[in-house]
Amino acid sequence: MESAATAVLCPGCDTQLGPDLLVCPACHRLVHQDRLKELAAVAQAAERSGDLTAELTAWREARELLPAGSRQFELISEKMTRLRERIDAGEHLRPAAPAGAGGGGGRKAGALGALSLLVWKFKFAAFLVLGKLKLLMAGLASLPTLLSMFVWLQVDWQNFGWHLALGVMICIYVHEMGHVAAISRYGMKASAPMFIPGFGALVRLSTRPADPVENARIGLAGPMWGFGAAVIAWLAGLAFSQPLLVAVGGVSAWINLFNLVPVWQLDGARGFAALSRAQRLGVVAACALTRLFSTEKMSVMIAVCALFQLFLEKPPERGAARPFAEFVFLILALSALCQATDAASVLTQR
Repeated sequence: MESAATAVLCPGCDTQLGPDLLVCPACHRLVHQDRLKELAAVAQAAERSGDLTAELTAWREARELLPAGSRQFELISEKMTRLRERIDAGEHLRPAAPAGAGGGGGRKAGALGALSLLVWKFKFAAFLVLGKLKLLMAGLASLPTLLSMFVWLQVDWQNFGWHLALGVMICIYVHEMGHVAAISRYGMKASAPMFIPGFGALVRLSTRPADPVENARIGLAGPMWGFGAAVIAWLAGLAFSQPLLVAVGGVSAWINLFNLVPVWQLDGARGFAALSRAQRLGVVAACALTRLFSTEKMSVMIAVCALFQLFLEKPPERGAARPFAEFVFLILALSALCQATDAASVLTQR
């Protein structure tokens, strides 16, 4: 009786529908047709206002309500890909350019236009930095995150000392917030970072990425942010003659390099899934290149696992250019930072 009372009926033919059906088996009507119309209206309103993330969020929800392989599903997938490319290009962050920045009108007008453009670019850069700082502070507002950080610090405190443990923990936090930033940018929700003693940290997504490219961009965002944190710690240690900060930068660089190993749930596996066979061989070549200037052996593990993946799974015929560029950059830059840590430690002790 209870199941009958709560049964969902097709609005078109009154056929009883299962909870996971997206199309009525009797009349072939879309089960969520009304909701799809609402989401289309929301996406169109977001498009008119220039809110790319809100538009992508609406289309993402609509895509989940359509049967995979249908024409509507494919059209929305293509639209989501174009929106993601525009977001990756930074269009969602750019304020409107000043009116005097693009036209002629004489020497005076040209000078004013150049000055306006310079001010606009400075405002854009400041907005970008402040946005990242705001996101980092917002993550610390989560009580579970703070408690997990405290437990993680207690464990590593005993192994490495609290100064080094605290510095590395902050860098890992920045790494995880890089994932959160990418997830939010693509209109998805993620949990605040949770630290696991002896393991590291993780964030949980509310929904699956739309395709391997999106998953790769989210996965590699963590090491990209983590690299930035490691460089800042390393440079600060060098500038103020603090070997501890240099060590924090080196350890953090090694952790991010380890995350690029393309196995299991590591970030490297997510990034690797979007690469073609030629690009995967390019990653192996980048690992080989690091042997010319670095004694760090983690790149060897990345190369071995990358070659293994060539035989384990079939790569996409057309790889994604940006994840490939980020992957190669991270391998080279993180390996160089690991190698430079020893030399920098000597300099800071003089």
